[in-house]
Amino acid sequence: MRILTILLLFFGFNQLLHSQGEKNTISINYSNINRIAVLEKIEASTGYKFYFQDNWFDKNVLISGNYSNKTIQEVLSKVLEDTDLNFFIINNKIILTKNSIIYDKFQNNKKNSNPPIFFQQYDSVKKNKSDTAAPIALIGKESTDSNVELYTLSGYITDFKDSKPLADINIKVKNTAITAVTNAEGFYTLKLPTGLNTIEVESLFYNGTSRKIMIYSNGNLDFSVVEKINQLDEVLVKGKDSQNIRTAITGVTTIEAEGVKNIPLVLGERDILKVALTIPGVKTAGEGSSGFNVRGGKEDQNLVLLDNATIYNPSHLFGFFSSINPYTINKVDIYKGGIPSEYGGRLSSVFDIISKNGNTQKISGEGGIGPVTSNLTLSLPVVKDKASLLIGGRATYSDWILKSLKDEDLKNSKASFYDLFAKYNHKINKNNAVEGTAYYSKDAYNITPDSLYEYSNRLISLKWKHAFNEKNSSEFNVSNSEYKFSIDYESVNPESFLFKYKINETQAALKFSSELNTNHKFTYGIASKLYKVNPGEIAPNGGSSLVTPVNIDDEKGLESAVFFSDRFQISEKLLLDVGARYSLYMALGPSTQKVYEEGVPKTSSTVIEEKTYTNNQVITTSGGFEPRVGLRYIFDESLFVKAGFDKNFQYIHLLTNNTTQSPTDTWKLSDLNVKPESGLQYSLGIFKKLEYNDLELSVEGYYKTSKNILDYKVGANILLNENLETELLQGNGKAYGVEFLLKKSIGRLNGWIGYTYSRSFLQLDSKFNDEKVNNGAYFPTNFDKPHDLSIVMNYKFTHRYSFSSNFVYQTGRPITYPIGKYVYNGAEYTLYSDRNKFRIPDYYRLDVGLNIEGNHKIKKLAHSFWNISIYNLLGRNNPYSIFFVTKEGEIKAYKTTIFAVPIPTVTYNFKF
Repeated sequence: MRILTILLLFFGFNQLLHSQGEKNTISINYSNINRIAVLEKIEASTGYKFYFQDNWFDKNVLISGNYSNKTIQEVLSKVLEDTDLNFFIINNKIILTKNSIIYDKFQNNKKNSNPPIFFQQYDSVKKNKSDTAAPIALIGKESTDSNVELYTLSGYITDFKDSKPLADINIKVKNTAITAVTNAEGFYTLKLPTGLNTIEVESLFYNGTSRKIMIYSNGNLDFSVVEKINQLDEVLVKGKDSQNIRTAITGVTTIEAEGVKNIPLVLGERDILKVALTIPGVKTAGEGSSGFNVRGGKEDQNLVLLDNATIYNPSHLFGFFSSINPYTINKVDIYKGGIPSEYGGRLSSVFDIISKNGNTQKISGEGGIGPVTSNLTLSLPVVKDKASLLIGGRATYSDWILKSLKDEDLKNSKASFYDLFAKYNHKINKNNAVEGTAYYSKDAYNITPDSLYEYSNRLISLKWKHAFNEKNSSEFNVSNSEYKFSIDYESVNPESFLFKYKINETQAALKFSSELNTNHKFTYGIASKLYKVNPGEIAPNGGSSLVTPVNIDDEKGLESAVFFSDRFQISEKLLLDVGARYSLYMALGPSTQKVYEEGVPKTSSTVIEEKTYTNNQVITTSGGFEPRVGLRYIFDESLFVKAGFDKNFQYIHLLTNNTTQSPTDTWKLSDLNVKPESGLQYSLGIFKKLEYNDLELSVEGYYKTSKNILDYKVGANILLNENLETELLQGNGKAYGVEFLLKKSIGRLNGWIGYTYSRSFLQLDSKFNDEKVNNGAYFPTNFDKPHDLSIVMNYKFTHRYSFSSNFVYQTGRPITYPIGKYVYNGAEYTLYSDRNKFRIPDYYRLDVGLNIEGNHKIKKLAHSFWNISIYNLLGRNNPYSIFFVTKEGEIKAYKTTIFAVPIPTVTYNFKF
């Protein structure tokens, strides 16, 4: 740009006065060549000489044109269209300028007060020459005939180290009230007056930065910010702090993966989903259990997504670990109250797990070595600043820990697992980006030497994000998920068998986002998923086996939906988020469905007809309207309330005879004899920021009702049952509770205290006695635990050393006890209490940990982190289950425990 200034001085001001008046015409024809070649062609056929820098042009962009007897101004306007370049003609010399216009006189009619730019401005260099300010960024293309007063500046804010998008980063225009906050993708939008502006980026955890810009038209400006290395008092769990104010959705919690490293967990594993259990409203039926119970819901009522693809069993090793490598996770958003309208198919919650993006700048990695597992994640740049590949793997060597357990079955068992992860992301241009995720995990274990159990998760997902303009964007997702398990039983007797089960899900969704104005932001789209279920097949295992092969007919179903939501800013204090979803489910053939006589129990003797359906023939349809409403009102900066209402449908059901979710549980689709589940939830929350020590307090209450919840008759056989519907019961559920959360995010002492009082009930009533449970009255569910307390605390001694603790208390879960015996027709039988009338002993546990950060030198091979922790420090003999044995005519109760002694672990983590 300094060359341009010198040229202007040489040519003289009086030449400028008449140079623009030349109107010589030219003729030129060109096809599929870049713009530099076009300018060279003009030079060769005319007397004009061009002055520019080659790096202003993208040589890969090819253009075509055919002009006859056109002025040079007309031709250049077309050639430089869709670029940020202007031109200035002085005699036979043509000077190109980037963004700005060279003026031959001051333009007093311009609406902005900024003077025209004659050359690029640089801030002065400091006297010690140790730092040079960045040059002014020129945004857009200046035009002499534009009367627009405000232009749109948009862009992305990312982490300098790994290029991951940063949400909830504040960005503002200096000395104005113009501000914005980045969304989950790190995207921001500002409306700026024409001319010179100073953009400032602020964050609690990242170094602030600023940039002067000269904006001429709509444009883009990305920021890459550096993490504050000395800021170690990170927020471990965020209840969507800033987003809690910005949105009207209730019951939302975000867990950042980077923040869980200081929480002592079983066997030292950094597990983001286990941390979720310390959040009010999220429970599990017992230690080492798979699945979650969210606000009184069953395990199958949670939709677990990894990059928009469903995971059916998110657990490894009997539920001790989550099935996703923690070093590949960026964060998980947990919706346990208001569920956005784009999600559907489950009644209780959504666990939206979002993986990390790879580093587009350089090779980096992260890993850990623990007593049970080791893992490694690598990030590889593919196209600098645009594309990267993230790959990760984890494996276990856990047999030694099983042999140390008290339970004899577990002590003599073996278990292993591994999982693999890969993600490719590519920012094609400012309007288009694609990413793809692939994941596979496999577990194998045996409790007895003659049985081998194996189960696996597999998924692949693809996403294309497109921005039409600064106000309208779209996202297209397609994915496929598969979960399967097998039981390989080998014995010397003729009962050896091989059992297999599989469920496959393919889904596609198209979502649009439109910002009508500052008061309305719309989200709308369509989604559909196809279920294919193999309910199970059994075959003889070995030539001597006499097992009869059985193959249950496959099931197929199509679930589709349209959705819409409007984020309506009614006033500065009142925000309404209103959404609607209409879902339609179709059970599809091929299938043979039994029709039972009405008014009598379903048994093999009450079948009146069998209907046969061909491939993809519709068996039955169901669905309905699912409203989602959220409201937020701000009293002041420190106090606001939220209220919400949600309705959901669920068309797929988990079949299990266990108290907790098991790897060998199967899924059943709704059909002619199994109705879809439906649920309503009402919620209300109060949120308060306390001035003392940056404390945050929230209280949320909820009430839920549900219909057609699946359960079973006593002694039901659900595996390989061709008449499964005769064993099933469907009833009503209700749940209610109050959740308290007190959180301190910064300071030497930080953490949170969460307490939940909740109840969960089920009613199985019928006019037939064998379909009633507890005489048709409501009874506590297996996971009803009224009192649930979690205290997670971290104390920083220095920047490198900290102490962590985790205390958990829960009411014992319900259980059915034998209370006597009776004789009937000469045979003796055990008499049981009403279902879930009693409870196992209460559960409590204290974990502690010492965290040692490596030194904070920037230039070193790798940054390390040691965690020394003790799980169950008090050695509490918490019961996992109660079972009963009759000895010498007496019924005696025994309890099983998973970890009855303190478990010390040492884990080493590194990052480079």
